[in-house]
Amino acid sequence: MNPLIVIAGPTAVGKSSLAVKLAHKINGSIISCDSMQVYRGMDIGTAKISEDETEGIRHYLIDILDPSEDFNIVMFQEMAKNAIEDIRRQNRIPILVGGTGFYIQSIVYDIDFTEHGEDEEYRDMLWDLIAEKGGKYVHKMLEQTDPEAAGHIHYNDSKRMIRALEYNRQTGGLISDHNAKSLEKTSPYDLCYFVLNDDRQKIYERIDKRVDQMMEEGLLDEVKSLKGRGLSRDNVSMLGLGYKEILDHLDGLITLDEAVYRIKRDSRHFAKRQLTWFKREKDVIWLNLNEDKDIYEKISGELIKKGIINERFSIDV
Repeated sequence: MNPLIVIAGPTAVGKSSLAVKLAHKINGSIISCDSMQVYRGMDIGTAKISEDETEGIRHYLIDILDPSEDFNIVMFQEMAKNAIEDIRRQNRIPILVGGTGFYIQSIVYDIDFTEHGEDEEYRDMLWDLIAEKGGKYVHKMLEQTDPEAAGHIHYNDSKRMIRALEYNRQTGGLISDHNAKSLEKTSPYDLCYFVLNDDRQKIYERIDKRVDQMMEEGLLDEVKSLKGRGLSRDNVSMLGLGYKEILDHLDGLITLDEAVYRIKRDSRHFAKRQLTWFKREKDVIWLNLNEDKDIYEKISGELIKKGIINERFSIDV
């Protein structure tokens, strides 16, 4: 057996708490699939799980980089694979948890991103363009190069825009074609890929409430502290949702109320894009909080079907 469980879904739907409950019941450990929670000192804006909330379950790929360091899909894939091997050596079951579909896909289908390496000069030029002219300008470049990829990548998703343009420059091909071929691959794992979902309006309400809570917990001070350390939009870490908006406020570009409004609005848009991504994925098992009477029974049945567990379990909600 080579088991891998995925708990995916849109932001604020409740993935982390479900994963912790599941890990307790099946002797699992959790691998965070998030491009921002890898950074130390970026806790509030990333809605990072607290030590108390982990309930003693080991979480990998959290608090492993300084915000001044870059992080990309190749680094994530290598670290996540190492974490899976470490978890298996302990005779535990790896549970990949997060909402970054591209990162999840890289593990689930073992996609090779290292074949062509990185064109650092071209990447730096694109980052400079985004800083100077904005994400919409570079997104138009992608529309001209790979319209299909542009349709799936938001202009605020700088890393994926840059990767798509870089891929075309290096290979002459389209990353949309590359991704389509990758989806034809079968997973090397005994896979249970769950996507947690809820009524769209309920998700939006939880997003708004979460952003309000972030502000109460000190997101403004967190970004002030990072800015005081010399971090700016030149750092990949500061382009994350919640950070770039507060940074704009601190730089005098927008009011604090406008920053909070943008965080809520863009987080809702992000959740919508996440759901669109997961609907395109194959082998996905949907867990609908507003439809399924007992999602835990559904999880149990799927894990038994895959041979990952051999007896039913219960999760106290």
